Amino acid sequence: MSITVRKHNNFDGVYLITTEDGSTKLATINLAPGRSVYNERLIVIEDKEYRLWDPYKSKLAAAIMRKIPNVPINSNQKVLYLGAASGTTVSHVSDIVGDEGCVYCIELSFRSLRELLSNVCTFRRRVFPILADARFPDNYRILLEQVDVIYCDVAQSQQAKILADNATMFLKAGGVAMLSIKARSINATKSLSEIFRGEVDVLKEKRFKIRNITPLKPYDKAHTMVTAEFLG
Repeated sequence: MSITVRKHNNFDGVYLITTEDGSTKLATINLAPGRSVYNERLIVIEDKEYRLWDPYKSKLAAAIMRKIPNVPINSNQKVLYLGAASGTTVSHVSDIVGDEGCVYCIELSFRSLRELLSNVCTFRRRVFPILADARFPDNYRILLEQVDVIYCDVAQSQQAKILADNATMFLKAGGVAMLSIKARSINATKSLSEIFRGEVDVLKEKRFKIRNITPLKPYDKAHTMVTAEFLG
């Protein structure tokens, strides 16, 4: 069976590739041709190189596979990424926003930031690594500008508050945030539904209008993705 590619109907910069075995995979066009970030497969079709996007390694890909109705990340946008880690999802976000957009990456772990720098930032001129704690946005205020989107994937106990504090400082009014809620980083004893509801309530209190809530099971069992518009 031949390999085919088509644009995703709902999301800018996201593609669906049907591979040799007939399965359909998510993909983005590689902004750094010839280089993979996490040993993902590279496929060249009609002079364009695509990177397969693994939903078991990226919560954003998992949300798309779970049919999230809206992903606010588009070409040419400025994105603030909280909890960038070693850059798996960051690299696909970079593919989507392209050379005219940019991704500001906040990461607390020096080891993870070093991997992000060597595997992603070195080969993508508009991905900016910042070693910082997302709980204290004032510490990196001088390094950032207003952004269109905040993507938050931090393993902290007050995830919605961290997102809201950064939004107050950096997200333009009418901008959109995506929060990947890691329930077990918040509380190990409460029910998942109680934890998710509590984080959503915090966002509402902080002037966010909830667009959708998408559980990520089976890709991530104790995670859910919340997309919300910042009212400013």
